[in-house]
Amino acid sequence: MQSHLEANMQQDIDLIRSKVIEMGELAEKALETCLGAIKHNDRQLAYAVILRDRYIDELEEALESLCQRFLIKHLPVAGQMRFVYSVIKINTELERVGDYAKTIARRFSIVSDLGAQASYPTLIDIANLAIPFLRNALQAFGENDAELAKATREKEKERTIDNLRYEIHRDLIQLHIKGALPSEALVPLVTIVSCLERVANQASNICEEVLYMCTGEDLRHDYQQALRVLFVAEHDACRGQMAVGIGNALGSKRILFSSAGVASQPLDSKTVQFMAEKGIDISGQTSKYLSQILDLKDYEIIVSLCEEAERALPSSPSRPVRISWEMQDPSRLEGTEEEVQAAYQKTFQFFETHLRELVQAILGDDVKKEEDNVQ
Repeated sequence: MQSHLEANMQQDIDLIRSKVIEMGELAEKALETCLGAIKHNDRQLAYAVILRDRYIDELEEALESLCQRFLIKHLPVAGQMRFVYSVIKINTELERVGDYAKTIARRFSIVSDLGAQASYPTLIDIANLAIPFLRNALQAFGENDAELAKATREKEKERTIDNLRYEIHRDLIQLHIKGALPSEALVPLVTIVSCLERVANQASNICEEVLYMCTGEDLRHDYQQALRVLFVAEHDACRGQMAVGIGNALGSKRILFSSAGVASQPLDSKTVQFMAEKGIDISGQTSKYLSQILDLKDYEIIVSLCEEAERALPSSPSRPVRISWEMQDPSRLEGTEEEVQAAYQKTFQFFETHLRELVQAILGDDVKKEEDNVQ
């Protein structure tokens, strides 16, 4: 029987999932409407796509907010963390699909205003491939269907759309050379084809996120590119430095940990000593201001360690992913030696547990391979 907390978490997951599906349906409908505008030379349909794009943008913002609240409220681990992380990525992919649909509608309007033809058999073929790719990707997400995601991704990788794109580009250029297509219409038509190709790419990206979400199989990242995690505390003297040391000690070459403080304070000597007793040398780490970081979007995940950090961080984007791990600063505790040591130990155990879970959530099944390589 589910506990109240488990039921509450599942309810929030179901809400997030429903919003992704709703957003996906809007994006798919926008593409279908674009296709109808092209087939029937209907500018009114194109205008409808342009005007309705704001609904997709609104859903993107709503999903960002829901994911942020979920991360703060539940402190998810393992499968739940993968789910939210993948949803944030899928949210971005779907917003781009909406942008592609709007671009297609605008470019079609230009072609239509020129009195040129927009409906070409090969272009329609590309649309009739790209839209089902997106539909299958969304179905795979909605049903947690890893097999459908894998099959759709493999189908997209066959490059059928690429071949069709080359074919229609060649045909359009030939029509232009023969004087049958004005230069003002050539670029918009080429753009429409490119957008449809990108829709198929976005569908493949969604499938990769679904595979990661369902199985932990990570096909999404270039293994040469490290994922960056930033810890932010009131002062970059203790908690953030402990978290960085523990994170680095886990030995993953695919995750880079760093820290910053809202205000300046040098590295705490008691923290250095405690970590050394744990076999982790942080004496070479340096403290830095949050203001020294030029762009927080350079980080995929930002972890706030106190209320001061939460207030100092911009409240808007969930890209990077934002997580709250509020924990007492043991370096500021006044008490007996035993009480201070116990506080350090509690903080250390908290970070070690949560960092292992975070790394597991990010790397999925590959974390065991990395641990074996380190050993």
